[in-house]
Amino acid sequence: MGNSHTGHLQSTRFEEMLHNSIEASLRSNTVVPRPVFSRLYLEAEQRPYSNDAGRLDEEDDEEDGSDSNSPPIPYQMKPPPEGSCTTDGFCQAGKDLRLSSMATESLEVPPGFLFVGAKSPSVPDHILVCAVDLRFLPDECGRNALLGFSGNCIGCGEKGFRYFTEFANHINLKLTTQPKKQKYLKYHLLRNAQGLLVKGPAICWKGIDGRMRHSVSNIAAGPDEQSGNGPTDLLPNSSHTTLSTINHTDLNTHLHISEGSPPLTNGSHVPGPQQHVSQTGVVANGPGRPAIGSMSNSGPPKKRHKGWSPESSAPTDVTPRPVPNSTTNGTKSADSGASGCLSLGSSPPLAPGEHVTVPDHLLQTCGLRPVIFKGHGTLPQLSGNLGDVLVSGLLQKCYRSSQNLPRIYEQYGTAPIQPISTEMQILLTVYYLVQLAPDQAPQMEDLEQIFMRSWRESHLTEIRQYQQTHPQFPPPLPCLAQPLTPSQLPWLAKLATSSCGEGVLVLDTAPSLVEALEDTFHRLVEGRLNRTHYVVIICMNRSQEIESCVVVTGKHQTRALSESLLSPNDCSREIAHELSSGSVAELAFYFSSLGPDGDVETLLEKASPESSACGLEPSRDSPKPTCAEYCVEWHEIRPIQLAVARKLLSHVCAIADSSTQNLDLGSFDKVEFLICVPPSEVTFHQVVLHLWNSGVLRELGLDQDCLSLKDAEQYVVKLNQSAVGKINSLIQKSKMYPYTLFILVHDHAHSDISSGQYSGGDSRLGLVDSLLNCRQIRDAPNIVTLHVTSFPFAFQTQYTRISPYNEIHWPSAFNNDVDLYNEKTKYFGVSELLETTRSGSGLPLLRYDSSFESMAAALEERFPKLQSAVIRTHVLIQHYSLALMATAGGQTLQALQKHISVETLEMIQCLLTTTQRCTSRHGHMLLLRIPSPALAALAHQRLCHVRNRLGLHKQFEIILGDPAAALTVEKHFLDQLRRFILVYLQAWLKILDPDWAPRTYLELEALPCILILTGLDPLGESLPRSLKYCDLRVISCWSLQRTALEQELGLAAYLLKAKADAPHGSHMPSDLSESDPEKLSSTDNEEEEVVVDVNSASLGNASPTATQRPPSDWTPLDPEKQPNQRRQSKSTSSGSSSSWASPLRQCCSWARNLSRPPVVLLPKAVYDLITTVDSSGLPKSTSFLPLSSVEWVSSFRPLLSKMMTCTEQSLYYRQWTVPKPDHMDSSNRAEGRSDNFHPRRLLLSGPPQVGKTGAYLQFLGILSRMLIRLMEVDIYDEEDINCNCETDLVRYHQPVASWPNTEAVSRMPFDYIIHDPKYDDISTIYSPDFSPNADDGKSRRQDDVYLRRRTTRIKLSKYAAYNTYHHCEQCHQYMGFTKQYQLYESTLHTFTFSHLLLGEEIQLYFIIPKSKEHHFSFSQSGGQLESMRLPLTSDWNPDTIKSPIFTPTTGRHEHGLFNLYHAMEGAAHLHILVIKEYEMAVYKKYWPNHIILVLPTIFNGAGIGAAHFLIKELSFHNLELERSRRGEHGSRPQDVWPFIILADDSCVMWNSVDVDPKSGTTGAERNVSLKQVLQHMESSPDITRYGLCGMRKWSSCGGEAGHQKEPFSRGHLHDFLLLNVDLTQNVQYNQNRFACDDVDFNLRAHSAGLLICRFNNFSVMKKQIAIGGYGTFIIKTKMTDVPTTIQPSQYICAPDSKHLFLATPAQLLLEKYLQHTSHRLFPLSARNYSHPVLSVDCYLNLGPEVTVCFVSSRPHSINISTTGLLFSGLLLYFCDSFVTPGFLKKFQFLKGATLCVICPNRSSLRQTVVRLELEDKWRFRLSDEFQTANAKEDQPLFFLTGKHI
Repeated sequence: MGNSHTGHLQSTRFEEMLHNSIEASLRSNTVVPRPVFSRLYLEAEQRPYSNDAGRLDEEDDEEDGSDSNSPPIPYQMKPPPEGSCTTDGFCQAGKDLRLSSMATESLEVPPGFLFVGAKSPSVPDHILVCAVDLRFLPDECGRNALLGFSGNCIGCGEKGFRYFTEFANHINLKLTTQPKKQKYLKYHLLRNAQGLLVKGPAICWKGIDGRMRHSVSNIAAGPDEQSGNGPTDLLPNSSHTTLSTINHTDLNTHLHISEGSPPLTNGSHVPGPQQHVSQTGVVANGPGRPAIGSMSNSGPPKKRHKGWSPESSAPTDVTPRPVPNSTTNGTKSADSGASGCLSLGSSPPLAPGEHVTVPDHLLQTCGLRPVIFKGHGTLPQLSGNLGDVLVSGLLQKCYRSSQNLPRIYEQYGTAPIQPISTEMQILLTVYYLVQLAPDQAPQMEDLEQIFMRSWRESHLTEIRQYQQTHPQFPPPLPCLAQPLTPSQLPWLAKLATSSCGEGVLVLDTAPSLVEALEDTFHRLVEGRLNRTHYVVIICMNRSQEIESCVVVTGKHQTRALSESLLSPNDCSREIAHELSSGSVAELAFYFSSLGPDGDVETLLEKASPESSACGLEPSRDSPKPTCAEYCVEWHEIRPIQLAVARKLLSHVCAIADSSTQNLDLGSFDKVEFLICVPPSEVTFHQVVLHLWNSGVLRELGLDQDCLSLKDAEQYVVKLNQSAVGKINSLIQKSKMYPYTLFILVHDHAHSDISSGQYSGGDSRLGLVDSLLNCRQIRDAPNIVTLHVTSFPFAFQTQYTRISPYNEIHWPSAFNNDVDLYNEKTKYFGVSELLETTRSGSGLPLLRYDSSFESMAAALEERFPKLQSAVIRTHVLIQHYSLALMATAGGQTLQALQKHISVETLEMIQCLLTTTQRCTSRHGHMLLLRIPSPALAALAHQRLCHVRNRLGLHKQFEIILGDPAAALTVEKHFLDQLRRFILVYLQAWLKILDPDWAPRTYLELEALPCILILTGLDPLGESLPRSLKYCDLRVISCWSLQRTALEQELGLAAYLLKAKADAPHGSHMPSDLSESDPEKLSSTDNEEEEVVVDVNSASLGNASPTATQRPPSDWTPLDPEKQPNQRRQSKSTSSGSSSSWASPLRQCCSWARNLSRPPVVLLPKAVYDLITTVDSSGLPKSTSFLPLSSVEWVSSFRPLLSKMMTCTEQSLYYRQWTVPKPDHMDSSNRAEGRSDNFHPRRLLLSGPPQVGKTGAYLQFLGILSRMLIRLMEVDIYDEEDINCNCETDLVRYHQPVASWPNTEAVSRMPFDYIIHDPKYDDISTIYSPDFSPNADDGKSRRQDDVYLRRRTTRIKLSKYAAYNTYHHCEQCHQYMGFTKQYQLYESTLHTFTFSHLLLGEEIQLYFIIPKSKEHHFSFSQSGGQLESMRLPLTSDWNPDTIKSPIFTPTTGRHEHGLFNLYHAMEGAAHLHILVIKEYEMAVYKKYWPNHIILVLPTIFNGAGIGAAHFLIKELSFHNLELERSRRGEHGSRPQDVWPFIILADDSCVMWNSVDVDPKSGTTGAERNVSLKQVLQHMESSPDITRYGLCGMRKWSSCGGEAGHQKEPFSRGHLHDFLLLNVDLTQNVQYNQNRFACDDVDFNLRAHSAGLLICRFNNFSVMKKQIAIGGYGTFIIKTKMTDVPTTIQPSQYICAPDSKHLFLATPAQLLLEKYLQHTSHRLFPLSARNYSHPVLSVDCYLNLGPEVTVCFVSSRPHSINISTTGLLFSGLLLYFCDSFVTPGFLKKFQFLKGATLCVICPNRSSLRQTVVRLELEDKWRFRLSDEFQTANAKEDQPLFFLTGKHI
């Protein structure tokens, strides 16, 4: 390969540079070749041979020497002049030289000078602008530069710098080496089309080859990152920038030169050679091609180094290959030396007989099974001994994936950017293999990242070009670099391998892969590849295309690759076969042949039970003092678990609140659940135990029979064949009980994600898919599926069924989210374990056993046919056996310690000695993880045998943790556990069963034991706090999936209990740093709480070496100085003192170690993987494939970022992973939906062992409570007020009477007293039959003035009225949410009528849906609204309500109870919402299928009186129209139904009292439908003779059973009225009123002689609605819209005075003023019931201290007798003509009584005083005239007060 004798030139320099450059680049984060090869070998070859070449070479050599790794030449810069500027980026004159500042400056440059950019080491991010003489700069070919320097300072203008050293000092370069213009003058500076000074091409100081290299380096690095530091630049496609983190948006911002822009100019001179240069055979740098040209070389170079290839001297010698047509930057490639694109598998098929024979006995001869990685071309067919060779297509897949360029780049141009060339792929592969350590195996993920970075860095400029708007981009230089040619590839590959000795061998001489593979096999058999790990085969096929493959020949590498290619199940079967076939007998024989120290049985013979017990206290059965430290707190619920439960609840509510209506929470009245767990007995009983202790069963009302643990098992099911029946039962129950919400919890959800279609007949696989993804569960509207997992990656693919909005993540300690919940625990997980390896304080908790690894590696090499798991397990058994004998075997076996690793010996010593320090024999758990069940059984058998032979069978237990088997503990240790629990019985499980036995690992707390946990994967088993060691040395070293690694490490996850009140003298805080549990792992289903004091946890004390120290060395004897110790347990007796408890705490090693996480031992290969950090700052394992059932979408993907939250991590996996065909979500894409998300499926993820089980159990509880609360409402529950009237003993109706008798009702006295508690604060109406209690009301009002009205929670019945949040399937059509009724299917109609009181026509608007038009009649011609249809009195339909229902409402478009579908039992009815005009749009939106009556604009600020007034007057006018219309059809006017219903918008339910027909006593109240109530009332005899009918308001005390009550009464009616608009024609509601308008109307209706009947056996429940309503009027000033505090005395003012006017209706101000100040306005009336205020024709609320006597001035009106009654005041409100002086003279007044006359204006006020002759009896003053505080335009009300004479 080249001339060998030339390699002796500068050999020291060459070897040093080669070694250091390769090593530095290989260990860097961006693994890309560095240019040391091209620099040392190719630069001289590609320079034209001339007389100048010698001089240029000498200059280059001098510069190279200074730039090499040899010590630099020391240089001391001249100190700057005193007072000069020394700021970086500025000259000594203080002028700015940075290009970013001077780009827009108008700079002049002298003729013959160019703008040049200098780079300063002190400001690497900036370019300094200089002006340099053109003669001292090289031309475009790197030649013709004069020695020396001439330059000017652009900043201060100083000229004539003749030395670059002087100039460097002036511009403050601050150099530490000799200044050279070649090193610091880097770029030409050019002006673009906009006149801006921008960075141009690099200055070519080293000839054509150097310029080409710098050009490519500049293209790769980008304008902001070009450094051009010679040998430190990367070889082809390289830069110092890690471009994998640059997103596509950033690419646009990094390019300063636009495509198609005019030629860039440098200063005032445009060099000619830069514009027109002819380069024959030289093309643009192709994609993935290095900047190593193959320029013509007329002669040999001056220096011919080793490795120079004569073949590269002339490109014409290279046989051209056919290249597909392609373009680069819009120009067709003219290169014929290298293919622009890679063709994999494109070689012609092999001829018959072209195959490779694998030698016989290859494995036996070589001790390895070589692995052949397919590369380029077609791999020859193998024959012969195929069992000794493995063929993998992973490398070929990696090559092919590198061809799949990101789609985002392809849309920017007509031709796609070229992929990495075949030559570069092979070279990068060789380079990667070279940098692998001898004990490392290749990983395709690493190679993919190398390809990605190389491609992105080499084509960054092209990517930017495609993102520009112009179609073409002129090259910044006249010529670009050449690609890597096939002829250069072999010797460059060999050159790369020269640094690793014989580790990598490149075979390039064979004409085909067949000969090359045969040669490789011969070398293997002959032993010539003993030191070779990889053989890279490169050859050229008949089509002149490169073919390649890689043969792995290293023993460690072949074992690692062959075992990684096996699935876990295949590996388990292989292990079982080796154990059953006797293949391990040779291994056992080897151990026994090691001599006396290797034969365990011989050693056991020496160790008698007597001698083995020395040093260990024998176990005694006599009673001992119990340890006061024992406690179990893992079952307690923590604040963070409640927070996560609430997050789950909020997501469920979000599903219900969404417009998709996939979940109707309002329709469910009960919660049931089923928890599915993996097929593990321990996990099953663990979840049952948590469930039973959580109280959820009591919460849901499912344990009314005092369920035992056995009964709780019905709610948990193992996902095996027994689950089929329970899942089917759940589906059937969901159909039978549609109002029950079923929660299906899938715990440890990642354990089985196999597709049911690819189960391969294995009934265990695909069970989850067939059960939980079946159509019945998917379509059931009342089943919600909750997946719970530590590793959510399986559910975060492109085809996932779970929406990202339905993911719930555990709060992150990284973001300090945990601090928000006052959490007293600290999670110690994978991140924290890794942090201990970097802390540097004490031994890390995570480590590997080097002694064990050395022995295992030696045996793996000796026994190549055995699985490494078999070998490592036998080594582990040997270590533990010898450690047991060395510890307990007496002095005779102490010498065995030299054959045991230190870690193993320490674990055994700790296990055996800690129990002796506690009176209750508390000890630690040692977890031994052996995935293979067969090997685990073998280890259990061997260790039990050794323990029993040593007489240690009562010292510690050895438990085999098999998922398929129940937990078994020997009787001795079972009794010991029962004694433990008896101490803590009352506070823990309340287990009274004498036959209790542990079923979970949590119940093994404080039991000294070795737990051998088997199974391919952990299945969610939680471990106790006594876990001290996790021995994971036997887990698979080659499972390169993130889930597989992290779930093994998750076994050591730990919850540390923190104490907030740590003493001041405590130790320094723990260095167990917080990390984000969302980053490295994502959740398990275990919920356990380990009580530990993190404030004093020490990593050093957590190490095994701490167990060998005496207690006094690390545990203070003074109890006051023991921050690590727990406070004295409350379970100890009161007589115990701290001085007694302290020695117990010191002696109990178990209690001391509660504050220390377990120690974890890993295989070295796994340790290296997880402790290696990638470029993102995360452990390398995070970049692995999440799990084996998914695959990456493309190798061109970014790495996970360290700052990613778990939500961002989820989106990352959703974008970059797709499920494989055997994944259960693989078929989800084909179902035809756009999003493929299941609407009722959630995912809860959180770190392992963090407490997810408790969180979702609490979620079930609060969900049940919420559903109950949704089914419950706050009902006003207040006793009637003013109930001390004299009881009338006269019976007017029989108690069993169903309907009222009109004659009896007419004889009943009218009850003037108001009993509705909502009117507790209004004026009492005077009645001679009522004598108020002096204390009644006063004390209550004083005490309850600031309290809310009393309510009670009542469950909604099936006859309830609902708001807009209720949408069951039955209501969809009624609410108008079906396709049949769209929002636009309603019309606006105008209805006009006139009224005398208003003095003008009233125009109302009806919004009538199409579905409700049959309730109205329209004109034949124009379709104008004529009337609302009314039925006849004689009409009867059991499914129809005759009375139209009017509901006035405001501000309650969401919360108003307008859905009467269930209340009416689906009966036909006419319901009209009466709203204000400004609310029309929002009510129409929420109630599209309701008829809406819109009040006129003038009533936007009116109160409830205006709505009632218009409803009644509209109804009467409509009655007249209907009578006219019906008369045309022969009906009599009196036959038309005259009633309407006025209903409050908060009426929610209706009740009825049943009466015993025999005794007449009342029974209990029951809910009835509104339909039943109305039909009963409408069917009353002579119903049309009643003016008003109603019912009482519900109260829990009002419907007491067992009493005889009058079924009907005559008194005030509220909230729900049946109003006869015909009889009440002359009694109107007061349209001005805001409050008490119903009281006023009741009094005037009674005085008019109308019958008012209350049905006492019916009651209405009113819901408390805090939003909206007619009572929510805000009083504010006209100056601002902000509500301010205004006293009631400011509601009025003197007329014509300067007063703060209020923007509030005058009537409201008057009512509020009278309510709050009438006790001062009517001083004689305050608390004077016997002397009320006389109110004529109206009722106004004068406050609770004033009594009002209502009288009507109408002729023939019914009034109470006022004979002999002296009134304390007179209230005249808008008096009409019926009030006369003679009428007022009938009444007697106290002397000094107050008169108040209220009129709409001042003139009417004076007229009223004169007309009523008030001045005769009343005295007035000018100061007694007032008005409401309204501006004149707001029409204030006026009133006059006076005193009776």
